[in-house]
Amino acid sequence: MAKDRSQRDDYTTPLRRLLLGIVILCLMGIFLVWRIDSPRVERFRAQVVDAVVPSMEWAMVPVTAAVNLVRDFQSYQRLSEQNRELRSELRLMRAWKEAALQLEQENARLLDLNNVRLDPRLTYITGVVMADSGSPFRQSVLLNVGARDGIVDGWATMDGIGLVGRISGVGPDTARVMLVTDATSAIPATIQPSGQTALIKGDNNPTPVVEFLENRELVRPGDRVITSGDGGVFPAGLLIGQIAADPGGRLRVRLSADFERLEFLRVLRFHSALPIQDPGGIVGPTRPEAAFVPDDVNDG
Repeated sequence: MAKDRSQRDDYTTPLRRLLLGIVILCLMGIFLVWRIDSPRVERFRAQVVDAVVPSMEWAMVPVTAAVNLVRDFQSYQRLSEQNRELRSELRLMRAWKEAALQLEQENARLLDLNNVRLDPRLTYITGVVMADSGSPFRQSVLLNVGARDGIVDGWATMDGIGLVGRISGVGPDTARVMLVTDATSAIPATIQPSGQTALIKGDNNPTPVVEFLENRELVRPGDRVITSGDGGVFPAGLLIGQIAADPGGRLRVRLSADFERLEFLRVLRFHSALPIQDPGGIVGPTRPEAAFVPDDVNDG
């Protein structure tokens, strides 16, 4: 085995030297060819370049793929950043959209409040609804106007369309409004076009009940219900709602006021007739008192 190994070393060493010499000669030849300035050599160099360079395209494929991959990754990063920016702008636009819708609804309610037709003799104060009672047994809201604004207990309140209730308590800076849906609310009303009079009674239901109706046969669903002004509690002619019938056949009033979005209310300054201090004075003058006659004179 040692003899074979020495013979193999004797053959490989000369071959390595021979190959190294051939490589050195080739490199020197290529160097000399590229350095010779001659038209023939130039044509030879051009032919070599034309033959070798196109065949090197296969070597550029991985490099080109790697460059395209890096460019695609950079483009993906830019798209991800743009996506985050667009999402942030979209959230901001949604917030602006909600604010714009709320302003639009508030503007519409204010326009309705300004366009409502009332008796020109009635003046009003507009207040903002601050809170409601939140009780299933009492239907009321709180306004930011009170005695300092001249509010008087018992005045009617309306939104942009219909009657909401009446003032049931006045403080220095606030006033409580008892809604027409409250169980203690009772409003004298007239039903048009029949002219029937009735009492609209609240029962903590969104649709108050129609009671004490004179002739039900003259009333149809959809008839208009307005305040009659009887008793001097409310001004006459304020819109309450329309007649509707519940599944049991009982007549109710579908209110015109939007009780789900009470934000602004008109408090109507309504000074009813002066209370009667002397009921007998309406019929005639006060009867003079009988003259006092002493008993002894009558006996004589």
